[in-house]
Amino acid sequence: MSTLYANADLDALQADADNSLLNFGTAFNTEIITHAKDVFIYTADGRRILDWTSGQMSCLIGHGHPEVVQTITEHATNLDHLFTAMISPPVINLAMKLTSLLPEGLDKAMFLSTGGESNEAAIKLAKVFTGKWEIVGLASSWHGMTSGALAAQYHSGRKGHGPLIPGNYILPVPNAYRSVFRKSDGSHDWETELNYGWEMVDRASNGSLAAVIMEPILSSGGMITLPPGYLKAMKVQCERRGMLLILDEAQTGIGRCGNMFAFEHEGVVPDILTLSKTLGNGLPLSAVVTSNSIASASKESGFLFLTTHTNDPLPAAVGLKVLEIVVRDNLVARSRESGAKLHVELQKLMSRYGCIGDVRGRGLMAGVEIVEDRDSKTPGLELGRRLAAKMSDLGLSANIATIESFGGMFRIAPPITISDENLYMGLNIMEEAFRSTEGSLPLYD
Repeated sequence: MSTLYANADLDALQADADNSLLNFGTAFNTEIITHAKDVFIYTADGRRILDWTSGQMSCLIGHGHPEVVQTITEHATNLDHLFTAMISPPVINLAMKLTSLLPEGLDKAMFLSTGGESNEAAIKLAKVFTGKWEIVGLASSWHGMTSGALAAQYHSGRKGHGPLIPGNYILPVPNAYRSVFRKSDGSHDWETELNYGWEMVDRASNGSLAAVIMEPILSSGGMITLPPGYLKAMKVQCERRGMLLILDEAQTGIGRCGNMFAFEHEGVVPDILTLSKTLGNGLPLSAVVTSNSIASASKESGFLFLTTHTNDPLPAAVGLKVLEIVVRDNLVARSRESGAKLHVELQKLMSRYGCIGDVRGRGLMAGVEIVEDRDSKTPGLELGRRLAAKMSDLGLSANIATIESFGGMFRIAPPITISDENLYMGLNIMEEAFRSTEGSLPLYD
């Protein structure tokens, strides 16, 4: 274990945090983390916790991967940061590698720092290319905290943060578990739901619809997995209106969902793809990828988007190393296989505890929705918080997203390098948390 903060004064650190850190909107965790390695994080008081959310859904191949550490060291020493207009081998090589893994139509890439930046750039690119300015997003979406991304985001961050950029419209989230759109047999009628949403958008639009931005799996918004055929239908809706389709794969990209990119599951190629989180394995790196035709036309139209850290060599080198490791070690297949085991066990857990209303997701990306009871589907917000606290006490970090309309949603996304031993360790801790927490509604004697 690292000795970097081995002698840290926990009380002093906590006091300094209270005195010096600006709160960014959510409560800080009460424990201070002093070390992270592989699939574990370690607290200042020496506890080891299994990290089932990969940091912020980002450390795709684990904390402190030795090849990533070596890459960072080499580039921090020799090629770290350059003037934005300068290009370097890591940036060129990352663009070449990334586009080689993508289908035709996703041909050119640029690299930024965060998911919010990449979505901001994608929205701006769509506006410049189409000459239009209205953007459509899904309810419960999360795209970032910059102005354009936030305006297209409906999970949170809107109340009290206005006025937002005008010309943004909302479509219903296709939540099969909670949607009011039902066929006569009770199944989710997502086609009617989608058509109804577009009818409302068309009524609100002034005729300048530029793009749809959406996630293939809405993670922060409840781990909502799109119904089969939904993405294809959305692409058709965009084409009818001369709009671009932007897919935000911040969390789903680079093997997380059992495909290299989540859109491959449906065989739909977006007009613009954004990546972040998983691409940098926890380092600030994001990407915007689009077609040759969009890139060329937008350049002629004067598209401008740059930051101090556009196409920085050090994070680009890390992104290149992440892609190399994922391909070389066959981690996409591993994610698919490990994910199948995860979902089987989560379904078993659901069969044992009535407070689990739904299990959803794909690959090593899963959601477990907590309810007060299955008949009413009343959101189990308080129970979800108690379960999360119990799991943490037992040594498991499983992110609980408390969403009023959905309930307490556990978002599970461990590093895709996780061993079966550590996968089942986490599942056993979850089982013990449900068994020992009042209100979990056990379905066994």
